[in-house]
Amino acid sequence: MQPSTFDVRVPQPEESGLFLMNPPTDAQLGVSGDEAAGTKPMRPSMFNLRVPLPERNEVFLMNTLTDAQLIVSPEVAALLDRVVARDGRPSDLPTTFNTDEIDALQVLAGNGFLVPNRQADRQELDKFFHRVTSNTEELNVTVLTTLQCNFACDYCYQGDRGDYNKFAEKMSMETAVRVGDWIERELDRVNPERLTLMFFGGEPLLNLPVMYYLAERLWHASTAHGVPLSVTIITNGLLLTPEVVDHLEPFGLRGIKITLDGDRDTHNRMRPLRGGQGTFDRIVENIRKVAGRVRIAIGGNFDASSVESYPALLKFLSEQDFADKLVKVNFKPVIRTDKPVLKGVLSLTPVSADGKPLGGTCMTAVGEGKLKLGGTACDSCGFGEEEMSFLREETKRHGFPTPDGVHNGPCHVHMKHAHTIGPDGSLYACPGFTGDLGLSTGHVDDRRDTFREEMRGKFDRLDPWMDCGDCAFIPVCAGGCLVASHTQLGDMNAPTCFKRSFESAVISLAHDVAGAADNSAAQAA
Repeated sequence: MQPSTFDVRVPQPEESGLFLMNPPTDAQLGVSGDEAAGTKPMRPSMFNLRVPLPERNEVFLMNTLTDAQLIVSPEVAALLDRVVARDGRPSDLPTTFNTDEIDALQVLAGNGFLVPNRQADRQELDKFFHRVTSNTEELNVTVLTTLQCNFACDYCYQGDRGDYNKFAEKMSMETAVRVGDWIERELDRVNPERLTLMFFGGEPLLNLPVMYYLAERLWHASTAHGVPLSVTIITNGLLLTPEVVDHLEPFGLRGIKITLDGDRDTHNRMRPLRGGQGTFDRIVENIRKVAGRVRIAIGGNFDASSVESYPALLKFLSEQDFADKLVKVNFKPVIRTDKPVLKGVLSLTPVSADGKPLGGTCMTAVGEGKLKLGGTACDSCGFGEEEMSFLREETKRHGFPTPDGVHNGPCHVHMKHAHTIGPDGSLYACPGFTGDLGLSTGHVDDRRDTFREEMRGKFDRLDPWMDCGDCAFIPVCAGGCLVASHTQLGDMNAPTCFKRSFESAVISLAHDVAGAADNSAAQAA
């Protein structure tokens, strides 16, 4: 039997390699049974995206709110345009479309591509952000064990040079005890389904006693609460040893992210020790020693002088005996700032080799640490669309998993049960704000400072996406990076736009999903 012009293919999660939401229910979509059946007026959702696939004579459709992804014929895609009547009012579907067309429209409506009206879209977006901000499934805590670092990266204000490490904070064991007390109280209060703990810095491995203490204590606490603990580390890798992994593995260690800034020569230029010694060979050897013990993700920070070295790095990594152990490879822009910053505050202006801004903002060191090891806004928001797209495609070409550049958020900064704890026990909404006490949202000893209370309230009220109009990327962007907005715009509630980067990523995703669907169909044949 010949397939209908209006057949719709729904890629399965295993086909696309994405972590997709369950198929949305009518209630989730704000669609009644009559509306889904095509007996009520409807209109295309503002969150629809489409990518023509002319070489296949098909169209990739995506709804960013439901995360539905469909591969359809051009005729089905055209139905979305026909739903709206010439006078701008929704059409009455049964009197406008034939049976086959209504069947296709039912699939589109069931996946969120058709909604009753624009108000319904807005209401569902509000519900979505409420679910995101108030979700209690996960208690996510990032602990900065120290702001000290043993590297002297020229693009980072931190590091082992000048007098920085002399004054940079390092968490004491006394503070670590209070941190453990606070997290246990949060476990009681939130009653989450899982606890995620990420160690970050500075260089977190410079404070192993605190890491060991917190990992072991919270493993016992989470076990007592009957919830799984997942521990991850973001490190430069120089101090990483099998002994560190073996010590933490029984207490929930699930992944480690390590930075390599280009091929050997480029990395050694970008990330030397204070005396200028290179670090590439030692880091690679450390990766080799631990790759079989724990999942490893590779990150990298590029600027205009280094971006062309990354294909060589990828080729090198693909030839290593640990290549198949790398669970994620992802590269991001280098950042600097053109104005002074407080010690302990991450700078956020991407720059070229001569220090001039590259035209956007991104965080290079921060990540939420799941390392699936999935991505977050901090992992993959973009500035230079061509560079980001180029490196993403090169990474896939060499056979490594990498974030698709679409499923970026919303960021943990919008989640009430995601916290960052600085070395002194101060609480922050994001690692990017750590060290600026004026941006602290609390303290692990539960002190009731007025300025912290006011800042917590300010973060709770943030909604930068409200200024984004009808942008289809709001559910996966949420108005961009708040740290970038605060640093560059002076207003963390003002959106920072990465729309061009998202558009480039959607095109790439469309071809990936279509190719994966073909492979799945061929295997089933």
